[in-house]
Amino acid sequence: MLIRWGRLQPTIWAVVMLLATVTAADAAGDEAAKPSEFILLAQIALLIAVGRGLGEVMQRIGQPSVIGELLAGLLLGPSLFGWLWPSAHSVVFPPSSEQKALIDGIAQFGILLLLLLTGMETDLKLVRKVGRAAATISVVGIAVPFACGFALGEFLPNSLLPHPEARLIASLFLGTALSISSVKIVAVVVREMNFMRRNVGQIIVASAIIDDTIGWIIIAVIFSLASRGTLDVASVAQALFGTLAFLVVSFTIGRRLVFRLIRWANDNLVSPAAVITVILLLMSAMAGITHLIGVHTVLGAFIAGVLVGESPILTRQIDERLRGLISSLFMPVFFGLAGLAADLTVLRDTQLLLLTAALILIASIGKFGGAFVGGALGGLTRPESYALASGMNARGSTEVIIATIGLSMGVLSQTMFSMIVTMAILTTMAMPPMLRSALARLPLGKDEKERLEREEVEQRGFVANIERLLLAVDESNNAKFAAHVAGLLAGGRGLPITVLHVGANAKLQEKNRADEESPEAAVIKAAKASARAEADGGGGGDNVDVISRAREETAAEAIVEEARKGFDLLVVGMDKVAGPDGGFDRRIDELTSGFDGPLAIAAAKGVHEKEPTANARKILVPVSGSNVSRRGAEVAIALARLSAEPLQVVYVSTTRDKGARRSSPSMSLAREEAILKDIAATAARYDINVATRLRASTAPEVAILQEITASRADLVVVGVDRIQGDSLNFGSVAAAVLGKSTASVLLVSDGDVRPKT
Repeated sequence: MLIRWGRLQPTIWAVVMLLATVTAADAAGDEAAKPSEFILLAQIALLIAVGRGLGEVMQRIGQPSVIGELLAGLLLGPSLFGWLWPSAHSVVFPPSSEQKALIDGIAQFGILLLLLLTGMETDLKLVRKVGRAAATISVVGIAVPFACGFALGEFLPNSLLPHPEARLIASLFLGTALSISSVKIVAVVVREMNFMRRNVGQIIVASAIIDDTIGWIIIAVIFSLASRGTLDVASVAQALFGTLAFLVVSFTIGRRLVFRLIRWANDNLVSPAAVITVILLLMSAMAGITHLIGVHTVLGAFIAGVLVGESPILTRQIDERLRGLISSLFMPVFFGLAGLAADLTVLRDTQLLLLTAALILIASIGKFGGAFVGGALGGLTRPESYALASGMNARGSTEVIIATIGLSMGVLSQTMFSMIVTMAILTTMAMPPMLRSALARLPLGKDEKERLEREEVEQRGFVANIERLLLAVDESNNAKFAAHVAGLLAGGRGLPITVLHVGANAKLQEKNRADEESPEAAVIKAAKASARAEADGGGGGDNVDVISRAREETAAEAIVEEARKGFDLLVVGMDKVAGPDGGFDRRIDELTSGFDGPLAIAAAKGVHEKEPTANARKILVPVSGSNVSRRGAEVAIALARLSAEPLQVVYVSTTRDKGARRSSPSMSLAREEAILKDIAATAARYDINVATRLRASTAPEVAILQEITASRADLVVVGVDRIQGDSLNFGSVAAAVLGKSTASVLLVSDGDVRPKT
């Protein structure tokens, strides 16, 4: 059988690199016995090259990349390289404690970064959504394997324990190690199978998250016990209450503090790596706090990751940079070192081999059985429970981290560590095919299908993907109306809003900011009302974060300065909206010139001139089937949750459809009716009633103005194109509606600029 040269290249390069490293390290090692920087660099290079190479191979055959990184350590360690060529192995990985301390320091920091990343991938909203079922599954799924692991620890031979007199602590640690799952591996396979939004997929991932969280808390407490050497009730109480206090403070005061620090770094520091620096400092600080209260630093790093992951302004670019650094450097180094520390040659002993097989069997039966029973108690069907149990049996990176901690604490012996690493590798490799097979057999129910369709629409939508709002206002009533609109859009999901004061009268701005009807107060009031209107009663409005900024620069310069910080929508509320020539006022023209993203221009009329923060009684939105009209409809639906009457949706032709307007009622209206039905179906998903009307044979601006009068609407939301030119221009229809409407107007544009036709 012919073997392709391309497939052999990575292996050949790894061998060449290894030989070159042995030769150079041997020469460098002759200088002195002190730690060598060259050897450290050679170790890191080898672990990255071989680990990432094997990780690529594993991914191509459907296995997690972490398996390849672990195998790299096994191949470079005493299990293979050290067994085949001991002298060369001692040159590349010298046994001196000084040299080991160098790369161990990198690995220990890598543990914290891995836990930070695990925390960032923890979706607490998902846990809350399926919390009851996931909690039941997690408790049973942890209790059964924990009991099995604890019983195994009590019957282990003394030769496998570094401190037989502290068997209780070793048993507790072993029980924890056997009960925890790898949320990262589970999430990767569930996402790969496109099951992340399926009911059972959400329960599997949420259960793994709870498993992980409980496991790290238990590990932290066990570390506290191990550091004291005895099972003292006072020390246990101190560790438990210290951990509880840390968690309470972290998820109350800490949550807000982390968000504000990340926002401050993003808004005030010009360095592109400023936010990453703040995240690393937060991780180090929280890890240091957990160390000071007597529990392991991994808990602090994990909780820091959870809080960082919840920050609403953590941009995709920053997330990818941090993730890339951890995945490309620290993961292969840490897991490679874990493989190096494992010596599988000890399994040549028949007794140890049988004990390892028993460990794997007990771990698998305990976790699989516990998760299966937990699934049944949590209300899952038998096929769903089987899929859950298949996923929860993967130990992966989490197990290796725990085993490494146990080895460093002196709870595990070197032989026991090797057995646990073997168990982690085998259970992780068995999980993906089992879970894929189990998930493929699960049917899709009617309710679940409807929910998935709704979520798919939301993912493609505009409003659902807004994460941060910029509100540019002066001191006028129109500013308060724009702030009210922004608060309604932000309230349901607790989005952060930056209020930028660009008015000329600075003293009046300061007065208004202290007033109960200031733009900031209007934002918060509307946000709370919007949150109460949410179907799930989320209460997001209480968490809306509002920051005010008064700039000394011109309005345009201020917008440009703010825009670089990343905003999804600019809402403008100025005293004068329309200009003398039928376009926009010069000040609106200037301040929007520096913002390339979506815009919302508010014009308060009718009831909102006197009561700018009043909820719209009736909202009208014209649609035409275009993307921009669809965007306007989404915004109207979001605002209609507080309306007293059904949302009025009217189909109008566009200025591009002049030749295709309906001249006779007998002509087919199938397309127009389909568009109206689609908008009505979207609104129905949010329990919003809709009244529809067709005005396809009338000029669009005339149709909209007629419908405003006929429906007695007090707010019209119009999706518009932004037309290329020297000034802000939304076209003749928008200008006509803005100038002649008796109802308040909200013009919503996308970020694209359409060439003038």
